[in-house]
Amino acid sequence: MNKEGPNSTDIKSVKGERDYSNYFDFSSAKVVKEQSGATTYRIGGRDITINSAPSYQDEKRRGKEGVQVHYDFNIPEEMHQFGRGKHYMIRTYGCQMNEHDTETMKGMLEQMGYTATEDKNEADIILLNTCAIRENAEDKVFGELGHLKPLKTLKPSLLLGVCGCMPQEETVVNKILQKYPYVDLIFGTHNIHRLPKLIKEAYLSKEMVVEVWSKEGDIVENLPKKREGLKAWVNIMYGCDKFCTYCIVPYTRGKERSRRPEDVLTEVRELARQGFKEVTLLGQNVNAYGKDFEELNYTLGDLLDDIRKIDIPRVRFTTSHPRDFDDRLIEVLAKRGNLVEHIHLPVQSGNNEILKRMSRKYTRESYLELVSKIKKAIPEVVLTTDIIVGFPGETEEQFQDTLSLVREVGFESAFTFIYSPRAGTPAASMEDNVPEETKKMRLIQLNETVNEFSRRSNEALKGSVVEVLVEGQSKTNPEFLSGRTRTNKLVHFAGPAHLTGSFVHVRITEPQTWALKGEIVRMDETVVV
Repeated sequence: MNKEGPNSTDIKSVKGERDYSNYFDFSSAKVVKEQSGATTYRIGGRDITINSAPSYQDEKRRGKEGVQVHYDFNIPEEMHQFGRGKHYMIRTYGCQMNEHDTETMKGMLEQMGYTATEDKNEADIILLNTCAIRENAEDKVFGELGHLKPLKTLKPSLLLGVCGCMPQEETVVNKILQKYPYVDLIFGTHNIHRLPKLIKEAYLSKEMVVEVWSKEGDIVENLPKKREGLKAWVNIMYGCDKFCTYCIVPYTRGKERSRRPEDVLTEVRELARQGFKEVTLLGQNVNAYGKDFEELNYTLGDLLDDIRKIDIPRVRFTTSHPRDFDDRLIEVLAKRGNLVEHIHLPVQSGNNEILKRMSRKYTRESYLELVSKIKKAIPEVVLTTDIIVGFPGETEEQFQDTLSLVREVGFESAFTFIYSPRAGTPAASMEDNVPEETKKMRLIQLNETVNEFSRRSNEALKGSVVEVLVEGQSKTNPEFLSGRTRTNKLVHFAGPAHLTGSFVHVRITEPQTWALKGEIVRMDETVVV
């Protein structure tokens, strides 16, 4: 990994000579111009400029090209007042990484002079930052695009953009071009830093602009961010090389690239100086951090050991892959301090044959051995997970293996899903032979099992005193405040609004399945959780 000098952040993904006409199913599509690697087509009276477009084949490749680190990002001077008097709105779908990407886009837009709004009728730019992990997430985006068509018709000057993971899929770009031609801008996950220039191009050309890099770009530091609240996301790495057969992420986010330790630590120190109470370290496969460094032996355990010395009250990380959860990481987490006792450890299935077909690269036995190590080192740890039911070929016996693993581990919550085929992934070509009704029944059984353990663990907290970071007014009852424990359990309690942003001690009086109710106690009482 190399550091890069001035004026390097505008570097574009390398584009071969490709015929983009295959993205259109219109016999009337005509090439209007070809310039600087971009091709402009005219379809149905609208010009569409394609700077670069997604390719599953390119996204699947993992080359040995070095990753450059750029420190010279800046908004072009002529763009500083581009959005003066105008408003933007970003709707975010999906994971914490998308939330963090939205913070970056907000930061750039506000440096361009735009002001945030939650009123779509007031917005001059609307961006949909999308998720591709499941079909349901994509359906929501296409539905929203349909709802925005009347607004675009009434307000032609509105710039409507689709970004994030969905544009990294060939089929999605094809669908937008064919069915949603009123979209003005399409870009992906690797070129967010080019947002100001893409906005300028779309506005001035009056054409739809498509720029989706199939290959991951370099690491761009010093991007502006608009963070709000008490908690901050800190991206420590990008991409994933695991290629689980059901997962689109390695295609949409590219190969694993770790940020330099000094850049991460500088950012966390600055967040501490600004008064943030909690930091979550992000990565699609966060505990693979540092494994791509060629000249440095420095892993996630080492990074957390250094962050442990920074004055941030709480530090979390997500999402982990069991295969990369090593002894060094467990050793550091056991030191506690600001490293919380909550680990999210996706298992996906409890059956070895299904794990093999998923290409998870671990077994049920090795997963349980890892859990045992973690619990021995951190007795108070709370483990949560992700689980898929109805994977192609899953039998009832194999599903029962998953239920038995849930009981053996005692997960206190889980994100549970019915298998959703993603175009371009190996699993999409497998015979999906589990009836839909069977999938739904299995999901119900799984949720009932997880809820049983969630309720049981919450009941064990009755009468105990927990430390809670107060996040604000409860969403379910405005007369209550809500916050989270170190183990990420949600707590509701009565208290004055000025406590928001502070740590309080709460005695649990009413455990529930998914949350806890309690009452504030004196600050000098002992905290047990």
